[in-house]
Amino acid sequence: MSPAAGAPAPRSPVFHCPYCGEEDLRPSEEHPAGWRCSSCARVFSVQLHQIDRLPDERSAR
Repeated sequence: MSPAAGAPAPRSPVFHCPYCGEEDLRPSEEHPAGWRCSSCARVFSVQLHQIDRLPDERSAR
C-alpha cells in the first residue's frame, strides 16, 4: 500500500547510522521520513527504489 498523494512517506525502520554506525537514532522533526543521529548530528532517510530479481532468476530466462 502506498501513501496517499501529498501524505508523507512512512518512516523506514533503521537500526544504525549509515555514517558513524551508532544506534542512538531519533525521528527527525524537520523531515517527515528522516532520522537524526544523536552521535554525529546527521539527518538522513532511507528509501527503497525497487526489488530486483535474484541473479539465478535472470539467467533462467
